[in-house]
Amino acid sequence: MNNHALKNLAREVVNTEAAAVAGLVDLIDDEFARACELVLACKGRVVVLGMGKSGHIAGKIAATLASTGTPAFFVHPAEASHGDLGMITADDVVLVLSNSGETDEVRQILPLLKRLGVRIIAMTGNAKSSLASHADVHLDVSVRSEACPLGLAPTSSTTVALVMGDALAVSLLQTRGFTAEDFARSHPAGQLGKRLLLHIQDVMHSGDDMPVIGATACLSEAIVEMTKKRLGMVAITDEKLRVAGVFTDGDLRRTLDKPIDPRKVTMAELMTPGGKTVHPTALAAEAVKMMQEYKIQGLLVTDDEHRLVGVLNFNDLLQAGVV
Repeated sequence: MNNHALKNLAREVVNTEAAAVAGLVDLIDDEFARACELVLACKGRVVVLGMGKSGHIAGKIAATLASTGTPAFFVHPAEASHGDLGMITADDVVLVLSNSGETDEVRQILPLLKRLGVRIIAMTGNAKSSLASHADVHLDVSVRSEACPLGLAPTSSTTVALVMGDALAVSLLQTRGFTAEDFARSHPAGQLGKRLLLHIQDVMHSGDDMPVIGATACLSEAIVEMTKKRLGMVAITDEKLRVAGVFTDGDLRRTLDKPIDPRKVTMAELMTPGGKTVHPTALAAEAVKMMQEYKIQGLLVTDDEHRLVGVLNFNDLLQAGVV
């Protein structure tokens, strides 16, 4: 077996599974819509069951549902027969995965689920199976062939089941009006959560940490303030802290090339009037977008009356994990 043959085998697997997924498009029918309706009407949670490889796919589907606005969890069918069935209530919807639809551990608990009164969604490759016939809704995930040359190891069938689960989760997500911010609330430790939940007021420098001087201050005073606060800029304000302008490290380098006296020239003459400002309640992700759009390294944070309440630079966003 040489490298060429190995690559050809891998390509065959990919092509077989890709064809199986492509064929899933034709299997999305009214039963899929009914499954969505059952879940949307569910007052409890979606309980996802599956044995073996189907169990691994079931666990992933449960996790995807839970993170996209549909409360869900995985229950092992064998454990369900030994007490975990108590985790399921009449208000729940049960999604059961079994390619054959005849998995023994699943068949054993079907009568108990029916007696409990839960609605059952079956995801199988056999529409005539015991599971499909006992279910309220059947999602057909049949495939022509497994990618395994022996036709034994679940490959194409598990891939198709996973994609069907994603289709279900995303359809429910959009129907519920689930937003990116909703998603971030269930992922607060990840970078997405930080980008979507962190506000500018959470990371800005405020109070005595703000580099700020008056418009009548001279350049040498601005240099001292910028050096002391180490944020690469200084805000120029009036006596009520209303922002008049900004002076940055870049402005300083350009200014020092001019024949001026740093002890006499005032900031009113050197500052960039106004400057780029942002509200403290804005998301930190908005600050990133502004800095990239205007190719700047910092922003002045102002309130509704344009008074300076904070200063933010790009390093603050880096340290907060927003970038």
